[in-house]
Amino acid sequence: MIQIRGLKKSFGAKRVLDGVSLDVPTGQNTVVMGRSGSGKSVTLKLVVGLLEPDAGTVQIDGETVQDLDREELAELRGRVGYVFQFAALFDSMTVGDNVRLGLVKRHHSEEEIALRIEESLELVGLAEAVDRYPAELSGGMRKRVGIARAIALRPRYILYDEPTTGLDPITSAVMDQLMTRTRDLGVTGLVVTHDMRSAFTVGDRIALLHEGIIRQAGTVAEIRATADPVVRQFIEGRPDEIVPPAAVRRSTA
Repeated sequence: MIQIRGLKKSFGAKRVLDGVSLDVPTGQNTVVMGRSGSGKSVTLKLVVGLLEPDAGTVQIDGETVQDLDREELAELRGRVGYVFQFAALFDSMTVGDNVRLGLVKRHHSEEEIALRIEESLELVGLAEAVDRYPAELSGGMRKRVGIARAIALRPRYILYDEPTTGLDPITSAVMDQLMTRTRDLGVTGLVVTHDMRSAFTVGDRIALLHEGIIRQAGTVAEIRATADPVVRQFIEGRPDEIVPPAAVRRSTA
């Protein structure tokens, strides 16, 4: 289980997180949604130790991430896969070698490495792309390679950073299927997104990050039925009230 307690993070004068607390139950997909710039990706980076919080803690399987030394953090990341927003593949390496990289760092045998590359690429439907380069792939295919790279480590958790951003509806649906399939294999998922369709499709639980805190968290049914006006505005996609042009003219006259 991942337990997030009181996370605060600022960049200069800008406070991004102001006390985020959230439980990520084992064996489920927990979706954190929110507007662009609300701190969703920052939260993921704090969870895996890529950033240090100003305050608060993250515990994974009882270990406090902020207390781990470099070696312990490396071991933790072997249990926590990370799918970056833009896949973060090495352009000079083939698909197979991109997947292979993390396995080599963990000193698996060549036989085991070959097997895991084959299995993970097959799971995301890209077995035939093993010798291709990222530049030869579509954006959706690159993101699927990113998932394969995470799966190959056989992690207990996978963190997904905006997995459907920039994808067409069909490719987005494929990504949703992969996140659901991965959960069904026993991997706990933490997904950050502002894509409501994807959130309701893959999520077992959903939380809204708003103004630096978790405004509400619950099951999909609970979020759909919410009476919270801020949450309702987000899930219905209603814009903030815009001052009418006539009012602007009067105020500047």
